[in-house]
Amino acid sequence: MAMKHFPKGLDGRQRDRDGEIRKKRSDTQVDTLRKEYGPNFAKGYRGNVQLGTVLKREGVESLDQLLKKKR
Repeated sequence: MAMKHFPKGLDGRQRDRDGEIRKKRSDTQVDTLRKEYGPNFAKGYRGNVQLGTVLKREGVESLDQLLKKKR
């Protein structure tokens, strides 16, 4: 069984086959995202909450929008 490999771009972020930056799945847990974005990511949410839940409660559609909102 072949493994999927998504190449990284010059900025180090994972890319889909067509070169688009991969979007985080909505079932990614907050604890996983805190490893990338720091311990204050999604402050006030438990670590086992899914990204989709955070996005919905914060009224945004993407991780990028959430990060920009919190600045």
